[in-house]
Amino acid sequence: MGADLFERFADVVAVADAVLGYSIRQLCVNDPQGVLSETQFTQPALFVVNALTCLHTVETRGRPAFVAGHSLGEYNALLAAEAIDFETGLRLVQKRGELMGKVKGGGMAAVVGLAERDVARVLSDSGCHGVDIANRNAPSQFVISGPVDEIRTARAAFESAGAKLFIPLRVSAPFHSRHMAEAQSEFMRALDAARFAPPTIPVISNVEAKPYPESRIRDVLSRQITSPVCWTETIQYLTAVGETDFVEVGPGRVLTGLVEKIRREPVVHANGARQPVSPAPVAVVVPPPVQARRSAVAAERLGSAAFRKHYGVRYAYVAGAMYQGIASRQLVVRMGRAGLLAFLGTGGMPVEAIAADVRFIRSALPRGEPWGANLLANLALPKLEEDTVDLFLQEGVRHVEAAAFLMITPALVRYRLRGIHVDENGQVIAANSILAKTSRPEVAEAFMSPPPDQIVEKLLESGVITRQEAELAPRIPMAGDVCVECDASHTDQGTPFVLLPAMRLLRDRIMARHGFPVRIRIGMGGGIGSPEAVAAALILGADFILTGSINQCTVEAGTSDAVKDMLQDMDVQHTEYAPAGDMFELGVRVPVLRRGVLFPARANKLYDLYRNHDAIDAIDEATRRQIQEKYFHKTFEDVWQEICDHYRSTKPDEIEKAERNPKHRMGLIFRWYFLHTMRLALEGRAGSTVDYQIRTSPALGAFNRWVKGTDLEPWRNRHVDAIAETLMQETARILDSRIHDLQESWAAEPARES
Repeated sequence: MGADLFERFADVVAVADAVLGYSIRQLCVNDPQGVLSETQFTQPALFVVNALTCLHTVETRGRPAFVAGHSLGEYNALLAAEAIDFETGLRLVQKRGELMGKVKGGGMAAVVGLAERDVARVLSDSGCHGVDIANRNAPSQFVISGPVDEIRTARAAFESAGAKLFIPLRVSAPFHSRHMAEAQSEFMRALDAARFAPPTIPVISNVEAKPYPESRIRDVLSRQITSPVCWTETIQYLTAVGETDFVEVGPGRVLTGLVEKIRREPVVHANGARQPVSPAPVAVVVPPPVQARRSAVAAERLGSAAFRKHYGVRYAYVAGAMYQGIASRQLVVRMGRAGLLAFLGTGGMPVEAIAADVRFIRSALPRGEPWGANLLANLALPKLEEDTVDLFLQEGVRHVEAAAFLMITPALVRYRLRGIHVDENGQVIAANSILAKTSRPEVAEAFMSPPPDQIVEKLLESGVITRQEAELAPRIPMAGDVCVECDASHTDQGTPFVLLPAMRLLRDRIMARHGFPVRIRIGMGGGIGSPEAVAAALILGADFILTGSINQCTVEAGTSDAVKDMLQDMDVQHTEYAPAGDMFELGVRVPVLRRGVLFPARANKLYDLYRNHDAIDAIDEATRRQIQEKYFHKTFEDVWQEICDHYRSTKPDEIEKAERNPKHRMGLIFRWYFLHTMRLALEGRAGSTVDYQIRTSPALGAFNRWVKGTDLEPWRNRHVDAIAETLMQETARILDSRIHDLQESWAAEPARES
């Protein structure tokens, strides 16, 4: 036990030996006296090994967002959160083990296969009134604790009641039961003498299944000795606040297995009710200082009520999709569990990878939590668009974010019309919703209008949609939500003060023309990095807001830590426009990080060379050598071979076209650089930082400025749902303050003479 850790953390082991008065390494590795199984030795040994393992885990994975420990492990959780130091924790555990080891005559047993109400009923009916439930390990897995004779009596009763397993445990006392009251009373003296500090990260209590209150650490630790370990409720709490990544500290996967069981099984409490644990507000992050006056503007009421109702969300707020899974499945699940909407970033991903992510999200959000997936326009590969829609329909993806579309495609229409019907009240109900992102009024008009007749007719003729679906098509818009993109990827660098009012006016005219029963909602994205920006969008009339860049510098974002480290320190002036690799030949430009990288300058130079030359051979030799040696680190021939290997199975006509057209071949070779640099960034490849392609916007610089000096400044404290929560709450405060100032100004203005 811990054999590979003692040498690595020799200084910590030396402290342990001095406190305990014996070699902890000898006890754990050799156990020469055969006492390791005795409580007074077991508990200090477990604490030390867990502490060393935790140190190793933090070194390799970073600090967690929450910590929780099972029974004795709770002391290690408090140590990890810096509520106690190592020596204090070890002395407490040593005393705890000594006192608990003095209690005799009790036993414990594991009961598997019954709900809590059934366990309670069996104990009552069998007359085992001295037996308590000691551990709630999973919805159908418990440990009971009490007098040995009653534990024996209970065995037959549980087996008759249908328990799958009844396993007596090799323990010396009835831990976590009322029978430990004497040990609890004596342990309070040790707790009174110990020094505690406020936890630096939330520690979930075994007793209360919620974060430790700073002022009651002693009280809760004392109660832990006689109270059950509420492990089921602990995991429910963490999942309810959006945690998806659980790391078990120590050997084996016992707790990991319990976590998986808790996620799968409903909880039936002793009173028979199925009760999920509702998360209380957790002070995980500290937002910027706010005024003490209570806000009269509620964040939950900002934006469109119809938007919140349609998606089942708490705020009119969306975390938009980001290319190559940067808007990851973990990000989507975290938002969904917080009652917020996010879209999976599917652009640039093969259908197989999208399918795996969609299935992961579905399994992690089984109760109808809000979520959706991105559908990126692909003029070059229309089959990929069709295959992605096939997947969405097959997997029941009900919300799609449509991005980069310049026209309505058959795949979009097929998705939108699948399952459309009339309810008992005569209302047309579309099973699938589209949120369209665009910066162009003509594209917005296409999405606000019914599906194009010619596409509907062709889909009907081919048998892809039903007659009813075709007949109902004119009664709905292609998209129920249109997000106006300002100063963001694949946009015309439009400003919200121009675009949003124009789109709202367009919406009103289209609504009057078609008479849709439900008003199309207009949102805004791009430039959203501070509560002032959110407030401005809402005042302009946005029904919802959509964030992007600020979410790629979070724990859940699917990019490398190296990129997040760079993004955390960027400012509003640290971006530059560079060609978009997927639309290289068209000259479409997107904002990218320029601080600390050479990618923008090199990408713009490649586009200038493409625009001014008809073939690579027409470029001067010195420039060609520079590109191969400094930019690509490969010859043009090697790059072309990679391209041929890729396109041979997917788009062989591209190779043929390039063989006939030297400029097209040059474009494909230059495009390779954009895909290559994006991969370097996503992987965080060491030694290649200067070539990282990091798409972002000044909004992240604004966000970094706003959170500077708070707990949200380090990206490892940034969780996508916490950002949404903090932004919306602070927006409400700002709007309330502005309204209050205006009212005071009006009240103070002297009455004018008529």
